[in-house]
Amino acid sequence: MTLPALPDGLVVIVKRECETCRMVVPVIEQLIEQLIDGSLPVTIYVQDDPAFPESLAPIHDADLSISWHYDIETVPTVLRIKNGVEVARTVGWVRDEWQRVTGQSDLGPNLSAFRPGCGSLSVDPDLVDELRVRFGATTLSARRVDIAEAEDEFEAMFDRGWTDGLPVVPPTEQRVMRMLTGTTRQPTDVVAIVPPDLVEITVEKVAINAVMAGCKTEDLPRVSAGL
Repeated sequence: MTLPALPDGLVVIVKRECETCRMVVPVIEQLIEQLIDGSLPVTIYVQDDPAFPESLAPIHDADLSISWHYDIETVPTVLRIKNGVEVARTVGWVRDEWQRVTGQSDLGPNLSAFRPGCGSLSVDPDLVDELRVRFGATTLSARRVDIAEAEDEFEAMFDRGWTDGLPVVPPTEQRVMRMLTGTTRQPTDVVAIVPPDLVEITVEKVAINAVMAGCKTEDLPRVSAGL
């Protein structure tokens, strides 16, 4: 996986919805003031509101590619980048850690010494499956079937013989990826040899059918054991 390039210097990832991110805006402003000679440029990426922080010319991480590829789990996160490589990081607000990573002293003198950060949008349960697919973190090998925009997906599954008419859940890549989080086994592991054609059934195939049957992720091991 090729990481998107980050500029050398300090990179700060924030979001407006995070109270700790709002709290440390004066600290970021202080950093920029102390490093005004350009010896350590400061770049801000924001996950949600492209105008936040208003005074700091943020870059909008609109598709969350920076946050995803750099494993940002908590905001604010401060990265120190040297020659295109991350050499240090800190998360949340811990004064000693910010001073260590930035090399600057007496940061945020009016703030408490510690405050935890907030969850990054790149690990939001409502978004993480979409991001896995978007950024190619999928290991699925099953063939993809495109459904025309005007085609009813339930009728399409019936026409293809995937169901006998009972309702099923469309096994989208996102749903199958989510289902696979219910097991520690590899998607390519063979679960069983199924007659009459003696076809190898992998964990991935079980996950696809478990999605269609409306199973929860925690049901996957039991479904596999039943084969």
